[in-house]
Parts: sequence; C-alpha cells; structure tokens
Amino acid sequence: MSKKAIGFMDSGVGGLTVAKLAMKELQNENIAYLGDEARLPYGEKSKEEIQQYSLQIANFLIKTEDIKMLVIACNTATSYALEYLQEHLSIPVIGVVNPGSIAAVNSTKTNRVGLIATNGTVKSGAYEKEINKINNNVEVFSQGCPRFVPMVENQEYKDSKTQGVIDNDLSTINADSVDTLILGCTHFPIMRELIQKSVGDSVKLIDPGYETVKQTKKILQQHHLENDEEENTTYSFYTTGDVNNFNQVANEWLNYDVHAKHLPIKKLEEL
Repeated sequence: MSKKAIGFMDSGVGGLTVAKLAMKELQNENIAYLGDEARLPYGEKSKEEIQQYSLQIANFLIKTEDIKMLVIACNTATSYALEYLQEHLSIPVIGVVNPGSIAAVNSTKTNRVGLIATNGTVKSGAYEKEINKINNNVEVFSQGCPRFVPMVENQEYKDSKTQGVIDNDLSTINADSVDTLILGCTHFPIMRELIQKSVGDSVKLIDPGYETVKQTKKILQQHHLENDEEENTTYSFYTTGDVNNFNQVANEWLNYDVHAKHLPIKKLEEL
C-alpha cells in the first residue's frame, strides 16, 4: 500500500480526460498532473525531443511529488517515449496506445478501425503495430488532425464554426467506412460530441483513457501500491504554459476547483 501520488503527463490539457476518469474510478488515489503547454504540440516534434521532454517531466514529478507510478496521458509521447521511460525509470510506467488498441479490436465488427491523432502519432505507426499484434485481420485507417489540439487548448471547440472544421478534417476517414474510431489524442474526447456528430452514430468512438485507467488499477494491485486511505485525497496540477487558461479548461472539464502552479521550462531543462 502507498499514499504516494500517481503521476500524469501530457503536452497540455488533453491528459485531463484521463485524469478525470482516474479521479472517478480510483477515488482513494492522489494525483499529480503536468501539462507541458509551453512546448506543444508534441505531434510536430521529433522522437528525440519528445523523449527528452518526457524524461524531464517524469523526473520533475518524481522529485517534486514522489510519484509511485507514471501514466503517459499523451498518445504521441506514448508512441515515442514509453519504452524509453520504462528503461530509465524505476517506477511503473504505462501509456494510452495499448489500452486503446485492445478496446478498438474488441469493438469492431467489420475489422475496419479508424484512427484520428496528431501527425506524430500517425507517423509512428504505434496503433497499427499494437492492433496487428492483437488481431492482424484488422485494417487501420489513420488520419492526422493537427488542427484539433490548438482548438481545444484555445477553447475554440465551443465555437459554432468548429463543426465545419471537424467535418472537413474528417472527410477522408468518413470515406473509409470504419465502424470504430479511436480518439488517438487525449485532447479529442473534449470534442467528443462534435466528432460523433461528424462521423455519425453508427461509428463507435474509442477513448483510450477508459482502458488506461483500468490498466492503472491492475498495475497498482500487482505492485501492492494502492492507497487504502479513504480521506484527504490530494490533486496537484502544474503547467508550463498559461496558468489562467489551464485552470479555466481544467475547472470546466473536471468540475473541480483547480489551482495549477506554473512551471518554467528552465526548471524542467535542469533535470
């Protein structure tokens, strides 16, 4: 048993979609979250940069919050840095790609699965590899949607013009006749209703966050790291970007009074 926090990292506010599920399903667990908004979008960065950033964030959370486990709540960072962090850290580390792949394979009836993600996640081929390990009969149709992350970060997903942008960007994936669509970026569930409207109700949307939280629970149990204290749960939030913007999105999404601390990039680069 351990009262230490679970660490969550993302390029911005997107990973809050995973943290929100963890807050609901793992109610005894303390959480420490870091959004690296100053350096987003990760989807346009190199593998080496993402590995460097991810290790800096992990080291900060270990040093500052003494986390017992790290959840990479970012598809691009999972694609490029999961194995790297597992090799460099002594705590359990999981990402969102494997859980999302399992959920998609279990969902599809036609073996035609769509993936929308950052360009980095698409280029990595991480989902295709994972899905083909599980069932090589499943065909994956991938589409990069680089405009979606800034829309969420800038809170433009509420704008009436947003639906037109989403419809335009998903026109290719809609032509592929998929029956299952992976929301392969943790920012995308925040726009879930608009995406569902674009692809139609016949397409099942997969949020890898659900399966990731299930895996988190299993790993905590396997390593005897669950927190059995039922009181005084704490949630800590850090951002390398604008604190007010982060708090506004986080408060609305989590329905929780978030007071994030600003973390200068310089401090991360020293780790």
